[in-house]
Amino acid sequence: MEIASASNESALSLRQRTHQFLNAPKAVSGLNHAFNVFIVMLIVLNIVAMVLESVQRVHALSPRAFLLFEYSSVAVFSVEYVLRVWSCVEEPSYRPPIRGRLRFALTPLALVDLWAVLPFYLPFFHADLRALRMFRLVRILRVLRVAKLGRYSESLQMLVHVLRSRGGQLAGAVFILLILLVVSASVMYYAEKEAQPKVFSSIPAAMWWGAVTLTTVGYGDMYPVTVLGKITGAVTAMLGIGMFALPCAILGAGFIEELDRKKRTCPHCGKEL
Repeated sequence: MEIASASNESALSLRQRTHQFLNAPKAVSGLNHAFNVFIVMLIVLNIVAMVLESVQRVHALSPRAFLLFEYSSVAVFSVEYVLRVWSCVEEPSYRPPIRGRLRFALTPLALVDLWAVLPFYLPFFHADLRALRMFRLVRILRVLRVAKLGRYSESLQMLVHVLRSRGGQLAGAVFILLILLVVSASVMYYAEKEAQPKVFSSIPAAMWWGAVTLTTVGYGDMYPVTVLGKITGAVTAMLGIGMFALPCAILGAGFIEELDRKKRTCPHCGKEL
């Protein structure tokens, strides 16, 4: 019994150390800092490799090197993901072990970690060659490895907190923008449908014009020719500038509040001063 108890304490201690090592808010040791730098550099190199791999001449120089780097990266990210799931039960919010680990696996950061390696494993579960062709498209999910940087970047974490705290206000701004899009597209459709029946053939077709006008992109593939249409286009463009300034103001206020909160928070324990 004593041997079993000592073994359990040793395993628990290892799990605690693993959880603290992987989830420390700041580097608590030289080894922890080196691990964080290694993961960040590996993610950056994966992005560089994905970009270079799309250039056929570069990929043809050494396809085996790209493949070996992919296998090595997947192995590292897979081990990291498994260790995070295994050690997450050290947090009270992820207990008991089975349901707690399932709850942790459904958190946004854990899903990003899973999706970063998922395209590599998917083909092994399907023997149908037609399905394998489809899964080649899923490899685009490798780009989600850049999202893993959010775990190691305080700035990205702050952005996530701001988006969460200001989510309701941002949703309200987006809702107003959608209403403005529908109204402007409807007015433009009735103003231009007789002059340009093929271009502004319906309100949904006019919504493309509304989207590029509200965002001030203006591709020029659709533009008004009537007086009412030109007036509507000018008003829509000016309203679009104002509408996109609104979310910027909301996010700016959120960042100021988050910075003030961090100044009042202890960097070691996370409690307010």
